[in-house]
Amino acid sequence: MQRSPLYAVKNQKNLERIKSSNMQNLIQLNNKGKKYVIGLMSGTSLDGVDAVLLEITGNGTSTKLRQIDFLAYPFPEGLKDLVLKNSARETSNVEDICRLNFLIPMIYADAIKALCNKNSFPLENLDLIGSHGQTIHHLPDKHNMFGYEVRSTLQIADPAVIAKLTGVVTVGDFRTGDIALDGQGAPLVPFFDYLLLYSDEHNRALLNVGGISNFTILKKGAKPAEIRAFDTGPGNMMIDILARRFMGKEYDEDGKTALRGKVNEKLLAALKAKDTYIEKAPPKSTGRELYGEAYLKELLEKYVDVSTEDWMSTVTNFTAYAIFRNYEKFIREKIEIDELIISGGGARNLALIKFLKDYFGDSVSVMNIEELGISSDAKEAICFAVLANETVSGNTSNLPSVTGAKKETILGKICLP
Repeated sequence: MQRSPLYAVKNQKNLERIKSSNMQNLIQLNNKGKKYVIGLMSGTSLDGVDAVLLEITGNGTSTKLRQIDFLAYPFPEGLKDLVLKNSARETSNVEDICRLNFLIPMIYADAIKALCNKNSFPLENLDLIGSHGQTIHHLPDKHNMFGYEVRSTLQIADPAVIAKLTGVVTVGDFRTGDIALDGQGAPLVPFFDYLLLYSDEHNRALLNVGGISNFTILKKGAKPAEIRAFDTGPGNMMIDILARRFMGKEYDEDGKTALRGKVNEKLLAALKAKDTYIEKAPPKSTGRELYGEAYLKELLEKYVDVSTEDWMSTVTNFTAYAIFRNYEKFIREKIEIDELIISGGGARNLALIKFLKDYFGDSVSVMNIEELGISSDAKEAICFAVLANETVSGNTSNLPSVTGAKKETILGKICLP
């Protein structure tokens, strides 16, 4: 059926009204001195989404934060296994990935609403959402395809779905822009570390231990071009794999099992010999593609006589070793740190903390980030709220000195409600 000219005119006016309204909303958002922002992060642990509600004032180096509340919103039973299945080349399925790309942001939207309801905070008062998304695969090294050198990464949980379901401007897909400029696309937390945690008095290493460990090196009075940061290797990932295998638990609570064991030197040597990442020079990043089930498979078959406690102790020690070795090889000659400040789930692992103190020695103060007034559990979610604020403020937020990108760039995709 042919549309009438009158319909075309009305439709065009509606489109212009919507376009004008959206642009005006973005301009107002950019000009707001104070914003209410939710940050979202679901990482390699895959147990749920971390959601944090913040009041953010200013942007750039003038950024000020007030945390209102934090919520760890669990994933439905079975979702973790489905995401893991679809993170591996051998078992992934394009239909599953397509559906997960819409299912996960639906869960995120429920987490946002639950956090707002918990605090009697009207959803319509929320200004902005920043979402990392769920990493399915991360391939930051160049791969030749049809004459093109391709770097790539895939974070599902489309931010456009979040925006439509909540009615709130959402920024997501932060890694893509950096990778397009030949960067690693990770880590992204160092920009947040620089804005809020640099010191004029101390050389600091900000260590985040999620599924993968990464640190940001901030020498006192650091400028952005002087910041160094990269993934150091495994974090909780291999520890969690062993906890599920040996104990039927999702993780080694407080590192108690590892503390009861002893480091098996032969197994530790085998873990080091198998590794291809730790000695690699930065910029670099890694993930489940390297430190997943396949990494441990042959060793589990060979070291069958090693007790559960000794396996847990040895792999936890290996995680601490990877962190220290990266510092020793790539950082210490230029910057000797005074403080190692830990965040993420690994900050609660007492065995890991013990091994880190053993490796770094008495000259380095090992502390929890909460001693600086920032929630250890919420840090990465806070980071993506801050990155979203930088994006709508028109500020670049990648660090070429960290990722290896050709230039600074604004990160993320702005999705309108």
